[in-house]
Amino acid sequence: MHPQKDALVRLLADDDEQTVRMVKERLAEEGSAGLEDLRDLALCDNPLAALHARDVVHEVVQQEALETFEDLCPVFGDGSDLEEANWLLSAALLRGFEAAPYRQRLDAWGAELKRRLRRASGDRHRVDIMTDFLASELVFAGNTDDYYNERNSLLPCVLDSRKGIPISLTLVYMLVGQRAGAKVEGVNLPGHFLARHGSVLFDPFHQGRVLERRDCEEILRRQNQRLEDWHLAAAGARQMLTRILANLLYVYHREGKTSLYARVKLWSHLLCRS
Repeated sequence: MHPQKDALVRLLADDDEQTVRMVKERLAEEGSAGLEDLRDLALCDNPLAALHARDVVHEVVQQEALETFEDLCPVFGDGSDLEEANWLLSAALLRGFEAAPYRQRLDAWGAELKRRLRRASGDRHRVDIMTDFLASELVFAGNTDDYYNERNSLLPCVLDSRKGIPISLTLVYMLVGQRAGAKVEGVNLPGHFLARHGSVLFDPFHQGRVLERRDCEEILRRQNQRLEDWHLAAAGARQMLTRILANLLYVYHREGKTSLYARVKLWSHLLCRS
């Protein structure tokens, strides 16, 4: 408990906006070291003071995530934790984000998928069960109506809306599959990210449609490219995070969000140097 909790409650509930602003700035300056006391302050009985305290908590958590993600980028490699990187990225860009409820949701889906996969007889059957659960039942699908939206690249937003772009939807299949004991890989096909389980390629953006090599050839033909074997190699964690940041860069540039564009550009630069 903050030693001046009662005084802070009175100040945060003050009618003078300048007083409240100064108190919030001072509390924010304490950074992560003061988070425990801030969270306690956010539970006080005064609704206005609690609201202001929660606002400072969100500011401190977001700033800490910004710094941690920036530190992570130069050392992030294919053996790094892609899930944790996505939680950090979301915390850095979404004020008030907490990962715990989303982890629990993925855990629950993973447990249910694991139960269903017990009857699977092979790779194709497992893919059918995965897509039946995630695409048909949970309704994860490509966001064709609002494709160029930053929320399509941020994992918690995709989990909430059940809409995303190819790489973010593939990430959902990877994380749920991992919890179910079924390895799903990302495939960085130019122009359209895909998923693979065992020998089966499938497309989470289009409700898990199974693809043959000729389908991949057609995707590249539309881009005046020829399919090479390396196009179908598994994407590592670093490559996936790089592509997620590239998607965000495009969206922020398109929307003229210069400060966010500059921030993500820095992260991309640091990641490319790793």
